[in-house]
Parts: sequence; C-alpha cells; structure tokens
Amino acid sequence: MALENGELYKELLDSQAHIWNHIFSFINSMTLKCAIELQIPDIIHRHGSPILLSELVEALGLKQERTYFVYRLMRILVHSGFFVKQSGGYLLAHTSRLLLKDEPLSVRPFLLAILDPMILDPWKHMTKWFQSDDLTPFATTHGRMLWDLASHEPRLNDFFNEAMASDARLVTSIILKHCRGVFEGLDSIVDVGGGTGTVAKAIVEGFPEIKCTCFDLPHVINGLVGSKNLSYVGGDMFQAIPSAHVVLLKWILHDWSDEECMKILKRCKEAIPSKENGGKLIIIDMVVKVHEGDNELLETQLFFDMLMMTLTKGRERNEDDWAKLFNDVGFSNYKITPILRLRSLIEVYP
Repeated sequence: MALENGELYKELLDSQAHIWNHIFSFINSMTLKCAIELQIPDIIHRHGSPILLSELVEALGLKQERTYFVYRLMRILVHSGFFVKQSGGYLLAHTSRLLLKDEPLSVRPFLLAILDPMILDPWKHMTKWFQSDDLTPFATTHGRMLWDLASHEPRLNDFFNEAMASDARLVTSIILKHCRGVFEGLDSIVDVGGGTGTVAKAIVEGFPEIKCTCFDLPHVINGLVGSKNLSYVGGDMFQAIPSAHVVLLKWILHDWSDEECMKILKRCKEAIPSKENGGKLIIIDMVVKVHEGDNELLETQLFFDMLMMTLTKGRERNEDDWAKLFNDVGFSNYKITPILRLRSLIEVYP
C-alpha cells in the first residue's frame, strides 16, 4: 500500500509540474522578448567571444545592482537554448542568429509583432468570445476585425507588414534555392496579399524574365514604387485578381474560413490560364500532419491554428481539408512539397 501511495503522490506531483509548466509557459516568450528589446543577442554577437556577465551588464548600460537579475534572465535563456555558456561567458546558440537585428533572415520583427500587446490582448478575452457572437477574440477585444483595424492603425499595419516581410525573406530564400523548377518557364506571376513586395522582389531578381505583380489592399501598397518587372496593384482579392500565368498565395488562405477561401480560389482560377497552357496556383501554407512523429512541429502547427482562431476567421488545414477546398472549386489536382518543415509548397492545377 505504501508503494501504491508513493506512486500516487508521484503521479500527482508530476501532474502539478505539467500544469505549472503550461501556466508559466508565457515566461519563455516574455523573457525572450525582453532579451530582444535589450538587444542582448546583438551585443553578444558584436563582442565576438564569450562575453562575461559583468561585460554584458556594462554593454547594456545597466546599473551594477542589476547584475544578478541579468544573470537570472540569461540562465533561463540558456536553459531554453538561445544562448550557451562557454569559458565563463555567453555565446549565441545557433538558433539565436535568427534573432539578430541585422540578420537578413531575422525573425525578430515577427517575434515583436506576435508579442505586441495589440496581438496578445485578445488571448485574455477568449472565454468572453466563446460566450458571445463576435467573429474573433480580436474583434471582441478591439471592436474591429484584424484587417479592418490595420487599415486604421498605422502602427499595427507597419509592424504586421514588417513581420510578414521578415518571414517572406526566409521562406523565399529557401524556395528560390531549392524549388527553382516551380518558377522556370513562367512569364508572369501575381503575388496575392504580397504586402510590401518582399517575395515579388526576390522572384524578379532570381527570374528577370518573369513579370511580377504584387497585389494587396490599397493601404498596404500605398506609396510603393515598382520597377521594370515589378508592379504594385491595389485591390480586393474577393472581387478580382489581376491575370497572370501563375497566382501565388503565401500564407494567405490560413487567415480565412473555408467559405472565404473558396471565394479567393475562384478568383484565382479566373485569373490564370488552363492547365494545358501552364496555369497554376502556388500556395505556401501549413499542411497539418497529426500522425507524424515530430511532436514539436505538430505543437507549433497547433499553436498557429489557435492563433488563427484568435486573430482571424481562419485555421490551419490537413491534406484532406486542402483537397476538399481544391475539389469544391473545380481544380483538377495538386502536388504538395513539404520543403518548409512547418509549411509546404502546394501546386494546384485548373
């Protein structure tokens, strides 16, 4: 009986620890945000060798009384794998190179956007949203849908566009290097929801023969100037999409409900030629794989699904969900290339 009680107590305490870890998981996000805002990764990177705690505090311009608190901040970030201890000092872990301010593929703007109070506050109102008729927790919190508020709040519009541009740089660098065949032979492409043109610029740089159109809401592209092979067009993808050989939808459809996705896909289908004439869609989005063994990747995909529920009317989809959408709109077939780990490149044919 004592053994059984001992096992019971262990189970209870393990359950408590599991719950506590979830309760306090926000601390991982907020300590990382603090390190970014203090520019700790950049300071360590510029130092060029393991930086001592005292040197870090001095470089931060903090009072010596803060030394022990900086040590505690660094301790949890070392535990989380963002920094490593070596020769009594701190170095960047491999992951943290993506947090550097001047790193071309930095995810820093994305991190700061997702952890901005305007994006975080809706999570506090999720229970109220479930009990209301509001479309999203974001609308419950701010009184407007995300895209509507962004058109009225320049700060939200700016940091959201910067976040999307930072992600686009990383994704595009991989696709243009490892999936060049997807773009070869095309004469024109329209990037729907292309933001400030990060993807479009990379495409025309890598494929000068392609005429690329960056298509987004008027307030997003306002003031942006194109070039010889790049043009900016404002409009509403639910109404009409500029004609092109190929339509690109990077991280667009997960923002919308199935009904809205069908409307967007119908406009896409109208904008491209037949399959025989080379028409197709290129979709970059998540394909949730519930039964795969990589639990961390699945967890991140599920996090994004909850993010979509909180901020938009969209969701992350598995292959069956995507196949149904394509079939319902009348596309003939599709091909999924899971080259982006969390996301996949999907080619869809009329």
